[in-house]
Amino acid sequence: MPDGSPITLREAADRLGVHYMTAYRYVRTGRLRAGRVGAHWWVDPGDLAAVSRSSAPAGRRAQGTSATARRATLPRRLEARLVAGDEAGAWSVVEASLGSGATPDDVLVEGIGPAMRAIGQRWEDGSYSVDDEHLASAVALRIVSRLGARFPRRGAKRQAVILGTPSGELHSLPTAMAANCLRGRGYEVVDLGGDVPAEAFAGAVAKAARPLAVALAVTAGDHDRAVRATVRALGQAAPDVPVLVGGAAIGSAAHAARLGARWTGADARSLAESIDERARNLRR
Repeated sequence: MPDGSPITLREAADRLGVHYMTAYRYVRTGRLRAGRVGAHWWVDPGDLAAVSRSSAPAGRRAQGTSATARRATLPRRLEARLVAGDEAGAWSVVEASLGSGATPDDVLVEGIGPAMRAIGQRWEDGSYSVDDEHLASAVALRIVSRLGARFPRRGAKRQAVILGTPSGELHSLPTAMAANCLRGRGYEVVDLGGDVPAEAFAGAVAKAARPLAVALAVTAGDHDRAVRATVRALGQAAPDVPVLVGGAAIGSAAHAARLGARWTGADARSLAESIDERARNLRR
């Protein structure tokens, strides 16, 4: 076979000096690009040099293959596996990232979140079909659920945070991610999921023993009217419980203020930090 022509994954393993299953793991975790034709994986020989450098002993690794650089590629590697519906491969990418020093928070905020935003953008521009986007969302939700066990939960439960999306906002993945971050910090979490009527938020607050805040995620579309309705309902039912709102569709603190809510930023970590700040203020 002439140089530059695709080679089988087994040939790639031989050239790398690793076992076939190690090379296969490189493919599943996104370290080695490969395409599948029939029963065989095919690899561009030109991609082997980068894998060889990343597998070298730490003292000889190139700067670009540091843990920081590998984390920078996490969204792209996850995106490929999510769109392919490859849950096992996506989980392998997550485990590899955790093994290289990333925290579960990092995986959510720097990996899954950006990957899903990229998928959404590519769906909007026609690069992905609607079934690609739905498949990726379903796999991502299962990955987030599995990742929940990696968040530490020590000591007594802190106050309750009620999560959900306003009526008409169907994406429940952001609240699942936020629930993981908050549970990892010890909060009691009531995650109502997506498309939640205003009265359901009020009912959840009434049932919570020690409600600290209600947080709404808005990732797409114009749901300002639904957010305002939720803020009004909660203002009547629980005026001392603040409503926080964040996500890609809420662009600023001023936007949140126009809805009668407080802005938390665009991701789960920002929300968790806002909740921590409220808890600290209450203790003063």
